[in-house]
Amino acid sequence: MTVALSTGLYASHVFIPPTPGPIAAANTLGVGNNLLLVMGLGALVSIPALIGGLLYAQYIGKKVKSTEDADIDGATKSYEEIVASYGKLPNGAISLAPIIVPILLMAIGSIASMAKWTGFAFQLFTFLGTPIIALAAGVLFAVWQLGIAGKLDKFYDITNETLKVVGPILFITAAGGVLGRVIASTAIVRFITANSQSIATVGIFFPFLLSAILKTAQGSSTVALTTTAGIVAPLLGVLNLDSPARTALTVMAIGAGAMTVSHANDSYFWVVTNFGGMTPEQGYKTQTTATLIEGICGMVGVFILSLILR
Repeated sequence: MTVALSTGLYASHVFIPPTPGPIAAANTLGVGNNLLLVMGLGALVSIPALIGGLLYAQYIGKKVKSTEDADIDGATKSYEEIVASYGKLPNGAISLAPIIVPILLMAIGSIASMAKWTGFAFQLFTFLGTPIIALAAGVLFAVWQLGIAGKLDKFYDITNETLKVVGPILFITAAGGVLGRVIASTAIVRFITANSQSIATVGIFFPFLLSAILKTAQGSSTVALTTTAGIVAPLLGVLNLDSPARTALTVMAIGAGAMTVSHANDSYFWVVTNFGGMTPEQGYKTQTTATLIEGICGMVGVFILSLILR
């Protein structure tokens, strides 16, 4: 379940707006005003990537045992006893609110920006759609659930335990962003740009390989997307990728590279391993290998579409 969930989330993160990476790459490459095309191609390219991720999840799930699996095998309480231990539970809508409400707020904020609304409505929805504000709204709904269950007195203990898990992830995320900026400022990018004419002979695979190199080197998919898009933008004509459809495909190729591969310098690697109850070694067998397969499958889909779209 962990591997299947992580690969599904990853596909939407790198391929389909309104996540920041695809939007930034689309704007840099000049198809920011045609996000519907980018979203449609992103959905298509996601299919082979998801199939690859699912098949590998089914395979590796039989070979790797997480701590949660061990806890399930050693369970001594029945389902009814476990439910009773939580006290009064909220209904389905309230249970999903901490997740759904932030997503809806951020979506409304994106719609307001893309539709170029003006006035108070634009300012309001843009404010509510700011990720930190939207997530704060989700936290408030989560606290409300504690109140419904009569467990507000445990708020401090729950928060303390949560910070122990997410604290290292936040530090790694920040470090990954800093590393990405350092790499983008070094001579590596200038060297690739200067020699891009000879490298460009690989066509649609050029943005994929470049993005994969940057992703593997510094860990952040968003940084890989934005940096690669900036390098590739002046070369669209040379690569024969300057039509709207093929430019949107370039965004997809960059996205496929931006998921290849997730390992220890990627904060998402630690999100998956920590919440999935896996050791780093197990993470390399599951998350790292799964993202390699997913990225290659996604690029196969991009290549097939590049033979059709002109």
